[in-house]
Amino acid sequence: MSDEQAPEPDRVEGAPHPRETLALFGQESAETDFLTAVNSQRLHHGWLISGPKGVGKATLAWRIARFLLTLPLEAEGGLFGDAPPEHTSLNVDPEHPVSHRIRALSEPGVFLLRRGWAGSTDSARDKSRQEGKFASEIRVNEVRELTGFLHMSMADGGRRVVIVDSADELNVNAANALLKMLEEPPARAVMLLISHQPSRLLPTIRSRCRELRLNPLTPEDMHSALTQAGFEAAESPALSELAGGSVGEALRLLQQDGLTLYSELLALFSARQGFDRPRALNLANTMVGRGAEARFEMLLTLLDLFLLRLARTGALGQPPMVEAVPNEAQILSQLAHSPYKARQWAQVAQEISDRTQHGKSVNLDPASLVLDTVFKIHETAVA
Repeated sequence: MSDEQAPEPDRVEGAPHPRETLALFGQESAETDFLTAVNSQRLHHGWLISGPKGVGKATLAWRIARFLLTLPLEAEGGLFGDAPPEHTSLNVDPEHPVSHRIRALSEPGVFLLRRGWAGSTDSARDKSRQEGKFASEIRVNEVRELTGFLHMSMADGGRRVVIVDSADELNVNAANALLKMLEEPPARAVMLLISHQPSRLLPTIRSRCRELRLNPLTPEDMHSALTQAGFEAAESPALSELAGGSVGEALRLLQQDGLTLYSELLALFSARQGFDRPRALNLANTMVGRGAEARFEMLLTLLDLFLLRLARTGALGQPPMVEAVPNEAQILSQLAHSPYKARQWAQVAQEISDRTQHGKSVNLDPASLVLDTVFKIHETAVA
């Protein structure tokens, strides 16, 4: 398998990799904060780029990398103490040599730390590479490769940028090894740590980084981001609502026809004559067979989201302002008509989550797991 054909653990299937994505939408505040640090000559060596999954954290990291590696060293101050020029944007010409090298993963000034191939031996990793199987975490030996990069002698005395995607995936030994590098960073090295759940990182890692917090995208920014990625975004308001403002989740929903699947899920509980058992059986049967794994995972995600929206509807006394699919507001209001019902839905959401995790751990048949979940929701709806 060539490098061009090899899958990447930090790429959404079917979408451009963040290093290939030049524009970032909806995160102007984070970009401004970073530029303020550059312009004030207070560029910290460690940055924690945090926020929900899929809102552009990796895209921002690569934008920062391109910017720093094309930033003249004079930007740190001239020979006679004259003020460096002020920078107002992270944009870099896509035809710049650094941009070309970054897209090809051949830029010597960038080190990308991410999960490697599964296996503890060279032969096992070679086999995993052929099968496209990645390790479940970033291991300490992968962090150790970073040591040589940070301490290598740069011929032009230039900058070095490290992107950790994501820091959440560091195992304990890898996290401790990275911490030592954050504690004693070499000159002109900047480390960009991407994290979806920064509260789970070592407190000592968080304390040695400045944070750039990214937020969910608005429907307008979602539309722009999806268009840039080459996807039709006609349903962007509903898509943004269901994806929680996450472009990554929106792409997953588009690829798995998530809006239609969510509509099918709600239809199970919308019939006036009661629960539609044949429809439930048909839905469960579509979760079995070759290539159904992604659809099954999508349904589990949508089930969690459905229960969350039910609980919020009951607690707030009204459904969400934006419907993810037609008639959603009516169905949510019928099923969660009181604070008492909201508590029921919150409790059943936790029970179903526990059941699902257990079922997956023991390789329970997906169809059976879906039916068990749907029947539990029905029991709660009529209770």
